[in-house]
Amino acid sequence: MATIVYCHAHPDDEASQTSGTMARAAAEGHRVVVVFATNGDHGEVAADAVEGETVATYRAREAAASAAAIGLARVAWLGYADSGMAGWEQNDHDGSLHQADLDEAAQRLADVLDEERADVVVGYDWHGGYGHPDHVKVHHVVRRAADLAAQRPRLLESTMNRDEMVRLIATGREAGFEIDDFDPEQPMDDGNPFGSTEDEITWRVDVSGYLDRKRASLEAHRSQATDIEMFLSMPPEVFDLFFGHEHLIEPGDDGPMREGWPFA
Repeated sequence: MATIVYCHAHPDDEASQTSGTMARAAAEGHRVVVVFATNGDHGEVAADAVEGETVATYRAREAAASAAAIGLARVAWLGYADSGMAGWEQNDHDGSLHQADLDEAAQRLADVLDEERADVVVGYDWHGGYGHPDHVKVHHVVRRAADLAAQRPRLLESTMNRDEMVRLIATGREAGFEIDDFDPEQPMDDGNPFGSTEDEITWRVDVSGYLDRKRASLEAHRSQATDIEMFLSMPPEVFDLFFGHEHLIEPGDDGPMREGWPFA
């Protein structure tokens, strides 16, 4: 059995991006750990937050509930503030992940990798999926941390399958489902299209047997209503199509994309 450490930018990113593979790995006996690089304090304010409770504190409770739903062994935090979306003034705030020294941030993650004796570390693709400053920084932090760790772990990078998403959106519209104007082939926050193409992806992982846990993980992050409500309001058959597979890049493995399970 392996110890697999996932690094995500904000609490709730694990739910939408990798909770299926995390749940599957945990169910199969692997030790699965999630590390959040930021506290998510520029997220939405929960409707039921109690007086004096910060966004960061509320989201930490949600992260713990999500971890329990997935079956994770540990939740760790690198201790940085949320940098906000691309172009926000918070990008330049002291204490934000975007402003953090790369080696310092990477050493914080490497310390967790060493504590866990991690066999695998999972980060993000080269542009963090859609160019969010914190996601892009996580890509670099994870790669550097893998080099700094006492025992260099195998590196994987989470991404979204742009080609599949284009096909699914077209199919949904043809079937009469109401789908917004989102176009994954158009420029995102950094001017690049969403996710990765199939010739850039290594692993297409079937997580259809763990969608109940993925849904529970998303449910745990209800405070982030804009995205979470959209996901959870999908008809079951649409939810299954969009979330039944997750995708990973393995640097150095040129593919082609294959169906499989990287933690066998």
